[in-house]
Amino acid sequence: MSNIIKTDVLIIGAGLAGLSTALSLPKSLNITVLSKAALEVCSSHYAQGGIAASLDTADSVTDHVADTLIAGAGLCATDNTARILGAGQQAVQWLCEQGVPFTQTTLTKENDNTPDFSVLKTSDLHLTKEGGHGCRRVAHADDATGRHVMDALIIKAQTATNITILPYHEALELLTSPMISSSSFSMNDSDIRHCRGALVFDHVNERQLTIHSSAVVLASGGLGQLFKRASAPNVCVGDGVMMAWQAGCRLANLEFVQFHPTGLALDDSSFLISEALRGEGGRLYCPQTGTRFMLDVDERAELAPRDIVARAIANQISSNGLGYVYLDVSHLPAAFIKAHFPQIYQTLLALGIDMTTDPIPVAPTAHYSCGGVVTCANGLTDVAGLYAAGEVAYTGLHGANRLASNSLLECVVVGRNIAANLPSYLTKLERLKNLEALEKTAEALEKMPQPHTTAYYELHQLAADIWQYPTLENTQFVILPYSKQSSYPTYNADKAFHSDVDIAEITIALKALLTANMGITRSAKQLEQALQKIEQWQESLIYFGKSNINNNLPTTFDELAIFQLAKQLALATMIVQSAYQRFESRGGHYREDYPNLAETPLTSIILPRRDATFESMNRIIEDERYSIPVTDHI
Repeated sequence: MSNIIKTDVLIIGAGLAGLSTALSLPKSLNITVLSKAALEVCSSHYAQGGIAASLDTADSVTDHVADTLIAGAGLCATDNTARILGAGQQAVQWLCEQGVPFTQTTLTKENDNTPDFSVLKTSDLHLTKEGGHGCRRVAHADDATGRHVMDALIIKAQTATNITILPYHEALELLTSPMISSSSFSMNDSDIRHCRGALVFDHVNERQLTIHSSAVVLASGGLGQLFKRASAPNVCVGDGVMMAWQAGCRLANLEFVQFHPTGLALDDSSFLISEALRGEGGRLYCPQTGTRFMLDVDERAELAPRDIVARAIANQISSNGLGYVYLDVSHLPAAFIKAHFPQIYQTLLALGIDMTTDPIPVAPTAHYSCGGVVTCANGLTDVAGLYAAGEVAYTGLHGANRLASNSLLECVVVGRNIAANLPSYLTKLERLKNLEALEKTAEALEKMPQPHTTAYYELHQLAADIWQYPTLENTQFVILPYSKQSSYPTYNADKAFHSDVDIAEITIALKALLTANMGITRSAKQLEQALQKIEQWQESLIYFGKSNINNNLPTTFDELAIFQLAKQLALATMIVQSAYQRFESRGGHYREDYPNLAETPLTSIILPRRDATFESMNRIIEDERYSIPVTDHI
């Protein structure tokens, strides 16, 4: 079997963003979709609450935007927010047409055993309410919306003749090259580069693949698994963010990691208790005093935005020492609970908790990254031919704190926007290549030492106009330390698996470190300790030869584990540095030493390091670290 695959469009990620894009692209395009694990192992599959959109006659896009801007605490990109939310009704209608079995306002007739959900209209849908929303606007499929949505889209994708899905295929690195291939048309070092595929690890056959494509869509999910308690599946470690950064993309607002207030606090469970329970009247109590504490925290009580509720619960846990608080819905009718929350009811019942009579122990859990790869509302990144959608991307919709159920909407809207934009890009790219070929032929025939001036600039003007790069306002730059080392150490197989460095042990310890020091509340001291410890781990990887293999990406599972950890440590450094250099508390970022808002809301930006190797990301020694005078900031 060949180790090279050619396709028109490569989509990295088979969640809602990836499949929405694939199913909305023209059927004339050959599309390859990568899934790092089985298809159901994605955050979209586990989303419970639903998809937020202005569907009720009493609601409006203006109101939805207003609620989102409030939750985003001044950091939402207003134009992108309005564009994405303004497409909400069309996005939900498209999902209906794909056969998603949304819960309706009236029950399906009992004698209708095979209802045709594809004829559903948005006006037929039952809407629930979640924290931060001023009205009911969350369409849902029972309490397992993500699973029902993904089941419907996977069936569609698997039956599409132009879509090939490759489960257990993990992207390692994006491939880029100059937009204009001929060196005779080069313009010094400012050549415009475009994404043309990816290097991939095939888990099934334990080998490396090269996939060439005309465009790439990055839909690889978030980074929740960098934390100990996380709702995301184990594949969500932020590798897509790192691939995009290495390829030349800016990253934004990595410090804003949202913690879901009510993860099930039972052993090591990652099960979420949907915000919809609080939307339907669920209450939070202190297990020791029985006090409903949210009444004293916010006038919206349990329906305050997630960052407020999560911090209030964390404060309660800190004082009670139990590790949880109670979420109680036992005052609601049992029949209502069983009908509206069947998955949660059955899951808890199997664990010995009857939610119709018993309180549910809950605690905050890492849930969603509000930052990511900088994109516009059409999914275009800083690298031509590279699109991004879903949790890996930063459109500015979520700002400093995501409004509940806006994420699924963003996946569908931006995915479909990419599908609308991508064919035009491919047409322009083809025109560019054809023009370049004609000019090269003319040059050869005329035996000209240099291309004709007109052709020279025409080609570069076309290359410059082929892509619309995302823009940002009101930014602040995160300073990352640079290494004095310019080259990467040669990989030494004899040293690679030294017993003094345990990859699995460091991976587990990293989760615990970020949970403790980069959690719901942070301080300079905690963040400095985290940076110091991450640096020690990075140094140990390099010392024992366990850092990334420079130009030889992993070809075995052992090498893959090293490669993954090196990326996670590098990303953790970026996240912690972003938090360390934001001297305020805003949304999901709360600094104990800077509890107030800054006067001007600024988006944190990490510039790409186009010559980055893992040596430059790993080898951070104390005298190289950029000194941040924390005490000098007010």
